[in-house]
Amino acid sequence: MMEACGAPSEVLLQRPWLPVSISGCKLLAKSWFGETAYHILLTDVHCVWEERMESAAIQERAQELNRRLRAPVEAFFSHLCEVVQPCLSGSDGGGEAQISLSRQEDGSVSVKLKSELAGLPFYWDFHCTPAPVTVVCEQLLRPLLAMSHLLQRQVEQLGGLLVRKDAEIQDYRENGATLSRERLQTTVFEEQTYREEFMAKALPLLRSEQRDAPGFDAGLQRLYAAIVAHEDARAQKRKLSEDEQPPAEDPDLASSLGVSISCEAGEDTEQSLNTQVNAAGAKMADRPAVQQCPTVPSGPAERTSSKPKKKKVGLFR
Repeated sequence: MMEACGAPSEVLLQRPWLPVSISGCKLLAKSWFGETAYHILLTDVHCVWEERMESAAIQERAQELNRRLRAPVEAFFSHLCEVVQPCLSGSDGGGEAQISLSRQEDGSVSVKLKSELAGLPFYWDFHCTPAPVTVVCEQLLRPLLAMSHLLQRQVEQLGGLLVRKDAEIQDYRENGATLSRERLQTTVFEEQTYREEFMAKALPLLRSEQRDAPGFDAGLQRLYAAIVAHEDARAQKRKLSEDEQPPAEDPDLASSLGVSISCEAGEDTEQSLNTQVNAAGAKMADRPAVQQCPTVPSGPAERTSSKPKKKKVGLFR
């Protein structure tokens, strides 16, 4: 069941990375909350932390942090989801919940949450440890590489479109067309020059403004979601094609009769196979019933060999 082992990787993969700010620390977060289980990922683009919790572990931690709590997991987990999900989605709908983040000496991070449940304080701690490399690659690195590749192809196509537009404008000019407003005039697009100017202007901004503010804007989030959905559809299609592959043909009949069966099945192949099987069966019918041993002569006058033959027992009755 999903609750027994946390969210499947495909489910968490489809969740977007959302920019959040906890205790002045700017992070990217993605999370999944089930009925009595959760899986969260946090990153500051220097490290990725995660925590998976199941029902039994949630019950134990809740008892440690809230001594007076005697309710089962189902009774308070919905409250935990209600107060923490706005904090992990970057919205301001956390209400009266207080959340703080602290880094630990072992490299993990602790996210502490304080809210009110049934008139009493309710405390919760997320103990996020560094995520394995496989999780980082699956949830962050591979989608980002796919996004980068797709955006690069888009830039190349836009560059080609600009070149064609310049050729169209030049044709208009050669045929006497003129601009009604001088400010609309543009220079001919040169890709190499544009790349150099863009890097010179964009790199300083990337180093200063974006260094401490990681995040996906709405356009990048849509691109991320589209890539993940596409990869998931391809995986499902691959799985269905593997499940629908026909079973291998049983070679026993063909090998026993000396018949070679073509991989391409059809009416001609089936008819040819039936003909060969019938012919092979007729040949087998024409053979003597017993060919293993010669018939022993019944009369003594017919025995011409000087050496007496050994009596064969068990072959004839």
